[in-house]
Amino acid sequence: MFVSIPNRHARTPFRWAVPMLCALLWLAFLWASTRSANEHYTLLLDWGALYGGPVGTDGTLVNWLDAGPWLRLVTALFLHADWAHLLGNLVFLLIFGLPAERLMGAWRLLVLFIVGGALANLSAVLAIGAPDRLIIGASGAVSALIGAYLALFPRARLGVVVPLGLFLEFVRAPASLLIGVWAVLQVIFAYIGPAFGAVAWTAHLAGFLFGVVFALISRHAIGQRLRRLKGY
Repeated sequence: MFVSIPNRHARTPFRWAVPMLCALLWLAFLWASTRSANEHYTLLLDWGALYGGPVGTDGTLVNWLDAGPWLRLVTALFLHADWAHLLGNLVFLLIFGLPAERLMGAWRLLVLFIVGGALANLSAVLAIGAPDRLIIGASGAVSALIGAYLALFPRARLGVVVPLGLFLEFVRAPASLLIGVWAVLQVIFAYIGPAFGAVAWTAHLAGFLFGVVFALISRHAIGQRLRRLKGY
């Protein structure tokens, strides 16, 4: 388990994008959970990312002028299979999203979440290539935030709660090391993991890579934003 260790002495502007995303994810899940079993399944089919939407049966991108299939790549981010699926994404969204928003700003973070998540879902659709597979969840978007966090905080350290028998030991470890282990696991699970075929690990990888590139490209603009906040 990762625990963010913020700098208590730093003065930062109000962060609203990550709390808003958390609230939307919760509300979407609660709303979907009030549907009957048949209605819930229909909801997932109508708003989740499906092979055969922007991707044809031959694996090529189609429907360029039809906004519906492309919109589903975004709406799928706000649908989750169960409580564990949702809570896992919320935890990592808070841990990595809040410090990223502090530097990037709310609007840039929202772009990262939406675009990174949509591209991650598209990569999963292309990789899975099965017409009966439904892709839902914000994992790809959260992975984009993790990638951006690594690019923006390469020397950061995260608290790690390590179980030692009956006790829990709290230690600090480089964020780059922990995220690197996470990234390697995504590669392994994409091919031989126990959840192979049930989890869109390719979406995690694509989102992570997009987040790294997005943060690196935005570094100059982020630096200008921080200078404006400091008043020089």
